[in-house]
Amino acid sequence: MAPSTPALPQDGRLLAIDWGEKRIGLAISDTGQHHAYPLGSLSRRQGRRFPLNQLKVFLDERAPVGVVFSLPLDESGAEGPPAKHARLEGELVRDKTGLPVAFFDERMTTARALGAIRDLGGSTQGRKAEVDQLAATVLLQTYLDRHR
Repeated sequence: MAPSTPALPQDGRLLAIDWGEKRIGLAISDTGQHHAYPLGSLSRRQGRRFPLNQLKVFLDERAPVGVVFSLPLDESGAEGPPAKHARLEGELVRDKTGLPVAFFDERMTTARALGAIRDLGGSTQGRKAEVDQLAATVLLQTYLDRHR
């Protein structure tokens, strides 16, 4: 996984944002930063800016101390156009919320989330928003485990 900078506060809830073109998955940690939990998802219209007003509801309710923002690196680990766009979105979140944002490699989070649903005998058909928030949960739990 790519290093995440800056370092996020070690106490308090962290919010994960699994960035996507249509939907944005959210997850939240406990205050001790041991466990990640699905939180919800945001909708965005194609070509529109990040839905900050939708995000604000979650920020006000959960009061995170930092944000883990997904970084879609390509198969070789390089930053292509999707990663550059994600960085711009993450910087927007940082600038508008005042929260520190760490970028974290998201490769395989959606695949792992889909696999977990299938392993439990579930179907992913018609459940894209749930898959997105589960992918955010996988992203955040991986971040928490690596920074413990």
